[in-house]
Amino acid sequence: MEINPEIVKQAKASDAAAFAELYETVYKDLYRFAYYTLKHPQDAEDVVSETVIDAYRGIHRLRSEEAFQGWIFKILSNKCKRKLKEYVGKTLPLDETLPLPEADYATGYDMHTAFSQLADDERLIVSMAVFGGYTSKEIGKILHMNDNTVRSRQSRALAKLKKKLES
Repeated sequence: MEINPEIVKQAKASDAAAFAELYETVYKDLYRFAYYTLKHPQDAEDVVSETVIDAYRGIHRLRSEEAFQGWIFKILSNKCKRKLKEYVGKTLPLDETLPLPEADYATGYDMHTAFSQLADDERLIVSMAVFGGYTSKEIGKILHMNDNTVRSRQSRALAKLKKKLES
């Protein structure tokens, strides 16, 4: 996904149509990231909506037009973290639980637990690469990192996941 810095500049100048164009460009990727992170379609829609509202209200504070993608993904990442914290301690009523085979539940739980133990930047890189389909070059551009750094962090994060899942 390529963000036109000129459109970002217009959005920063309170051009709602320009912001709508930015929204159309990033919505699917934001939703995909949120859905994978939260595993719940309504919650993913909610955090994406909150992210877009916050981005619209705060875009005038964005220092660099080229940083828009990384900036909006950081907002989304923080919203997802808050939503995940809300999940802690919540239980579903019996009529909302799905019967899952024990092995699938354990595997999914283990994966979620292992993934949540990664550092924030590692989770973001793995999510963008594995679930968002971004290349290391694209991730580097979005997060303002060298693509070699992205590959290195992704490799280390995946190795950590593997180690946690094997133990």
